[in-house]
Amino acid sequence: MVTEREPEDASWLTLFETSGGLDSPGYDETLEYFGRLATASSEARLLPIGKSPQGRPLCVFVAARDGDFTPQAARAHRKLVVLVSNGIHAGEIEGKDASMLFLRELLVSKQTDKAHLLDRLVLLVLPVFNVDGHELRSPHGRPNQDGPRLTGWRTNAANLNLNRDYAKADAPEMRAVLSLFATWQPDFVIDNHATNGADYRYHVTYDLETQQQCDPALAALAKEQLLPYVKGQVEAEGFLTAPYVQLRGPSVESGLVDHPGTPRTSTGYGAARNRLTLLVETHSLKPFENRVRSTKATNEAVFRFLHDHRDLVLARNHEADAATIYRYLHEQEPFPLVLESSAESEPFPFKAWKTRVETSAITGGPVLRYERGEPHDVEVPFFGKAVVKESVVVPLAYLVPRELTQVIEVLTAHGIEHHAAEEAEWHAERYTFESPRFSGFPYEGRQMVDTQVSVRSERLRISPDDVFVPTGQRLLRLIVHLLEPRGPDSFVKWGFFNAFFERKEYAETYVMEPIAVRMKAEDPALAKEFEKALETDERLRSDPGLRLDFFYRRSPYFDRHQNRYPVVRLLYRTS
Repeated sequence: MVTEREPEDASWLTLFETSGGLDSPGYDETLEYFGRLATASSEARLLPIGKSPQGRPLCVFVAARDGDFTPQAARAHRKLVVLVSNGIHAGEIEGKDASMLFLRELLVSKQTDKAHLLDRLVLLVLPVFNVDGHELRSPHGRPNQDGPRLTGWRTNAANLNLNRDYAKADAPEMRAVLSLFATWQPDFVIDNHATNGADYRYHVTYDLETQQQCDPALAALAKEQLLPYVKGQVEAEGFLTAPYVQLRGPSVESGLVDHPGTPRTSTGYGAARNRLTLLVETHSLKPFENRVRSTKATNEAVFRFLHDHRDLVLARNHEADAATIYRYLHEQEPFPLVLESSAESEPFPFKAWKTRVETSAITGGPVLRYERGEPHDVEVPFFGKAVVKESVVVPLAYLVPRELTQVIEVLTAHGIEHHAAEEAEWHAERYTFESPRFSGFPYEGRQMVDTQVSVRSERLRISPDDVFVPTGQRLLRLIVHLLEPRGPDSFVKWGFFNAFFERKEYAETYVMEPIAVRMKAEDPALAKEFEKALETDERLRSDPGLRLDFFYRRSPYFDRHQNRYPVVRLLYRTS
């Protein structure tokens, strides 16, 4: 492993270093160190971006040359903007300490192998994303992790997992970070984590979305150039690397799977914005010092690649934005909305530990034991491809009723362009919800729903009071994911529209029964439909309430808004 050189001025040593790699500082001490870096260098700023739910300051550290401390200046000088996110899961904090070491070498000691990076890069570093979770420090926060001696908590103060919040943006911390995306529009994102789960020999694993949810040219750049370079650089420093995967079954031999990501997580959100996001996952059972060093090595390798390939990355990003609009809006290529892992696999040589299975004296069931120190090289099936399960043709725009304020606020937080609708007539499509299935238990504070939909066309005169969301913009992918009900991270899926599944009005039997008698007498076709339904539906025959409801649903009194998705797909203007 590479041994890091200590700074000439001992006052710049971090708690990580003075503790022998055993500790990580609290949040106040962390901000104090980042503040010192900003004071010591004319090429740095520590800027507030918001407040946590418990009132702690949320900050971003900006490292830039040539005074490029605004998005406008960075763009004017063709700087590539890189966002580094640390501690979104605050128990997995090695990225924070790795950033402190790297930024000191960049800005204070000005090491020659790093100083040139700011010629082409602007670095935005989140010292800690989940600051309230960071301060829930305890020696018992991460039972399957080797250090630091005090770790933060996975969720924020509202018990939300922020790395499931990118799409729905419920948390103030997420809204603050989304403001960075909206204003700076980062060209590349690094999200630093530590793993949960299986034990193996790799020090650091990585993930990028390269399947159908990602622009093909960006996926090719990641697979063919970025990842091979980073892997080579990190392994040259003595760290074993592999793709970040999950076990497909109870053991490594069952196979490994790389599930396609969705916009709720950092990598899936990056893909929805046409930007590559690298997930760095050090192995939680490696010592904390090792994890900090391997995180630092991985981040630095990415910085070097981005510096050396600035023009290529900027061009690919620009091309991805244009190609997305052309492919899905102008060419009307079906948009891949729902993906699932393919049954197709390829062999993968995996560096595992030997294992054995024992019977637990507690559970009475099998327990997998890892024989750490006994290497086991095994070839396993790797399921790394996806298939498109559902797709949708992208409309010219979506119309969001003005009363859906929560939805509009989230669209705004993402930086999605929208404006007041112009009064006009459109050929439109509306969805109706069918066969909804609500989750039996909350997930991330919401009752999620899966629903089928039917669609019908209509001519619609839209009101200037409503909100027009054109899809011909760089965030087309994100717009479709949020506003198409079948999307895995749509507003509908996350429960923003649950009230529209509810029946709000009823008719008393003594009122509705004579109306039903009259309807049956005056409409022979309806009477025939009713008699046929009685013959074929046992529940209808045996339930007086259902019989009356048969007529109520066909009467002018029934609520036509129940199960109707209020967001409208606008296909083309007719007047």
